[in-house]
Amino acid sequence: MLKQYKKVLVTGGLGFIGTHLVNELLSLKKDVVIVDNHNTALHRSVPQGATLIEADIRHPQQVAEAVEGAELIFHVAGNSNGSISVANPRFDFETNAIGTFNVLEGAFKANAKRVLYVSSASAYGKPQYYPMDEQHPTKPFVPYGASKLTGELASLSFFHAKGLPVVIARPFCVYGPGENPQIALVEISRYLRWHLNQQPIQIVGDMKQKTRDFVHVRDLVQGFLLIADKAAAGEAFNVGSGEETSMEKLVDVIGQVTGRTPRIYQIPQIKQDTYRLVANIAKIRSLGYTPRVSLADGIRELVHELGEHPELPGGDTIFEQGQQAEALSH
Repeated sequence: MLKQYKKVLVTGGLGFIGTHLVNELLSLKKDVVIVDNHNTALHRSVPQGATLIEADIRHPQQVAEAVEGAELIFHVAGNSNGSISVANPRFDFETNAIGTFNVLEGAFKANAKRVLYVSSASAYGKPQYYPMDEQHPTKPFVPYGASKLTGELASLSFFHAKGLPVVIARPFCVYGPGENPQIALVEISRYLRWHLNQQPIQIVGDMKQKTRDFVHVRDLVQGFLLIADKAAAGEAFNVGSGEETSMEKLVDVIGQVTGRTPRIYQIPQIKQDTYRLVANIAKIRSLGYTPRVSLADGIRELVHELGEHPELPGGDTIFEQGQQAEALSH
């Protein structure tokens, strides 16, 4: 796989997703360069065999120098926390939109052979039909989704106007080992951390009606590699499990894996978070993608990693923030 590329650059290569991607690229014997500013990298060490360039994607000159000589670029860096985007939308847009433009501009000037831009399912906004395919309307309802969609539009403009070979990945709800608990908002990580600390699981919205498509980070990385290797330039691909999991089912699986029935604290009045979310993954399956990590196995792995008293999740969800703001306004 990726035989046509030798030097591969990963922005955000010390982050949660980036670390898994870098390790997989190293296993493929690639010359891997990591571009990272250490902001949310949990003080991870640089994997043996990789080279680190400390740079901030918001600064074009730093990016231009970092990407020089790269043949394949995985642009993973950016703000991945929707709540932060609501609290500080300027930072979110500077990082995700302007930062992506800087990477694209640098890649074009460096004559990169291919760029994979990591967008998000948040670019779609609230689902209008199920499962969501790549033709679903893009109407993001939070700054994070808007900034990610802006990055997509910039990517496509560089492809159409300048011929830069860009492909786009839209991950759904990513989980797995190595998440930063202070910025991770995917329900699996949050629920497990509360449960393992003998605390009630806090469920925002209706636990029966609220559903998500959880994809393990290793499956996500395989999706990235297939898109980079096989996809036609200018195309976007959902990367999910293709399975719809309700919060009720998620809590049940957590109880089965841990052998202890979770206590639950529901916040049903925040109705904005009660929506279904599941990916149609037919398009990426055509590239040979098959998600392999089951929900139970992924949770079992996390339980082993986290131990008995892991650090509790930090921050509120987007909709909890909204409720607090509404309460303060009255």
